[in-house]
Amino acid sequence: PASQRPRARSSADEGFLPCRARSRTVIVQAVTNRIEPADVSKVAALARLTLTDEELATATTELGAMLDYFGEIDALDLDGVEPMNNPTHLANVMRDDVVGECLDRDEVLAAAPLAEDRRFRVPPILGLND
Repeated sequence: PASQRPRARSSADEGFLPCRARSRTVIVQAVTNRIEPADVSKVAALARLTLTDEELATATTELGAMLDYFGEIDALDLDGVEPMNNPTHLANVMRDDVVGECLDRDEVLAAAPLAEDRRFRVPPILGLND
């Protein structure tokens, strides 16, 4: 809704970036100047990531740039633009599921290292014994 869009600012405002949105110019507040390494460190900890000081500085810069770009996208005038879920408008392009020739079960199981009750027998992978 228009009420949730960032309000227009003059380009003289410090910390704001111009954004060309169709025929109008909107000024979006820059996030780069507001995101701190402590914020990125907290997000990294929530994601169970351990970052070096150099990685933290790089992540802070990159995350700020991404958030600035998202702000520019949010400022676009999308009134009357229909949402889309597929840019090519293709319907199901997969082939029909047709039963074809299969391998003989007994022949395949005869070549298996272990078979039991007409199925492959494999070692347990979850540490469970049956």
